[in-house]
Amino acid sequence: MARLSLALLVVLFAGPALAQAPAAPSRVEFTRLVAHWDQYGDDDYLEFLRDARPDVAQFGMYGAHFFGLVHTPQYKGYPAHFPVQGIAECGAWFENRNAQIHKLGVKVVGHMNVKFLVGDLDGPEGPRGFFKFYRDLWDEKELGKKPVDDPLDFLEVDRDGKPITNQNYSIGKMKEYWACLNNPNWRAVLKAWTKRGIDKGVDGFIANYFYRHDCHCKHCQAGFRKYLVDRHTADQLKEKFAIEDLANHRFSEIVSWHKPEESTPLRREMLAFSQWSNKQAFDEVFVEYGRSIKPGLIAAQWNHLGDFNQISGDERCLLPAKVWGQGEDYLWYSAGASGNYTDLAEGWMGEITLQARYVRGAFDDKPFTFGKYEQTRIRAAIAELAANGGAPMGFYTRFKDPASREVIVRYYNFMEKHDGVFRGNRPHAEALLLYPRSQVHAGHVADVEAFKKLGRRLLDEHVLFDVLGDDMPGELTRRQASYGVIFPAVTPAEQVTKILARPGRSDFSKLPRTVRVSASRPAQGSEIDLHLVNYNRQEPEKKHSPGGGIQDEKPIAVEETEVQFHLPAGVTAVRAYTMTPEDPEAAPLEIAPAEGAVKLKIPKFLVYRVVRIETQKRP
Repeated sequence: MARLSLALLVVLFAGPALAQAPAAPSRVEFTRLVAHWDQYGDDDYLEFLRDARPDVAQFGMYGAHFFGLVHTPQYKGYPAHFPVQGIAECGAWFENRNAQIHKLGVKVVGHMNVKFLVGDLDGPEGPRGFFKFYRDLWDEKELGKKPVDDPLDFLEVDRDGKPITNQNYSIGKMKEYWACLNNPNWRAVLKAWTKRGIDKGVDGFIANYFYRHDCHCKHCQAGFRKYLVDRHTADQLKEKFAIEDLANHRFSEIVSWHKPEESTPLRREMLAFSQWSNKQAFDEVFVEYGRSIKPGLIAAQWNHLGDFNQISGDERCLLPAKVWGQGEDYLWYSAGASGNYTDLAEGWMGEITLQARYVRGAFDDKPFTFGKYEQTRIRAAIAELAANGGAPMGFYTRFKDPASREVIVRYYNFMEKHDGVFRGNRPHAEALLLYPRSQVHAGHVADVEAFKKLGRRLLDEHVLFDVLGDDMPGELTRRQASYGVIFPAVTPAEQVTKILARPGRSDFSKLPRTVRVSASRPAQGSEIDLHLVNYNRQEPEKKHSPGGGIQDEKPIAVEETEVQFHLPAGVTAVRAYTMTPEDPEAAPLEIAPAEGAVKLKIPKFLVYRVVRIETQKRP
């Protein structure tokens, strides 16, 4: 899609209509999630789940981590911290624990490491890790017949045919290999592991280590050639990529992620192939096979986004919109360490609000969560996801720490008490910011920087806005009447200033800049809900410190203030009330009418406040 015309897309604020959410097929809806790879082995974990009452627990290992490490002396250590040693013994333990979790009304999604193999092919002790499992411990009664005799067949290899190896973690001083997701024999292994996990009682899987490297195995070679020939004529291959004879062309590389400044059209074809073929593998194993033996199997991916790292990160940055998340039930995105500290003097909130709105728009409002290496600002981490359609709060629910546990339980119970606000809601916004995915596909990541700059300005100025990819014209057409203004990523600053100065939008200017404002519409009813998230705090003495735990969160409350909310055309407000996790009982708010709007006095709050505004159509 060509760069979108500013003249065509920027519209004056004109009182957006109250858009109705489209009818959707039955899908998984949840609002509260926990995930642990450690400290889940004792009964206190069950007590935590009983108290916090999440919808979903990402719990247990069923892929290469399990089969590569559970039988080794390193079973207790990183990454999985298995409670007992042995494939049969720990498998039985997980089956029993899954049943216990189900009795609490919580769904279990197992972790599936899809390709990261720890072990040694051979040595004084013979094969170790994964390779020991494959040679000696594969149970045909449980897993079926081995797809191949030699596990070397599975591995990603470099252009000289040698297995790609690392030793970054050095678990048990073993090497790290990578299976190739384009290899049908490896997919057969994943299917066997998927069936085993289903037999043990999981409700779904989240796939992680979902990378492709510079693999030159016969499957990647053939797959990339087919990918090119399906998309380009012989003349185009010659003109665009200097490939004279595709069938006999020797590729010096078939890369995946790479530095944007080193990108070329051919390298982006390689990255697009990597992401497209990985998606095919995911769909074949989990969506097609997994659901064939367990209808309704929850299928999810654990991906990375960071601070919008494109081409060098994000496992789906070059996927076309029509397959982005297709068939998947929820997403986990890692925001990395960029969001686990604040620098309030510089205006840095350590937040993922913009990333959350991007994922929400791209994923059709399905559930998602973010991991951000956050062990300190527990309240803010939960609140920012709850406020933007996500499911708090990922990987860092430190339930063993009494203070963290108390806050997690309180905030999760608050969301459960007011479930109608959160479950299956849709965003309400007065503006739309376009994410420049078409420009990313063309290698223009500078447009992403422009998007981030504009997005953070809109957040600072408390504009209610959604995010949608610019390669989704059909969705844009369907939604555009709902917005008073649409901003392309590259919108001149002076144009933004002029537009924001015009009347016709909500006024949250009395709120501090350390507050982020979102709005949503419940799945049922005609109300509109405002979500206020406060990032102000007493920061650690050491600059950019992530802190050492919830004792370092130290939020500074927002004092009583006033906002003016612009009502959609044709409706009037009939009632408003508010609550916080610290005071979860709904308290009425006085409504002061204004032209096309309502004024509300917002009481003091610590980190998170929800304001519910009931509306009705004008007579």
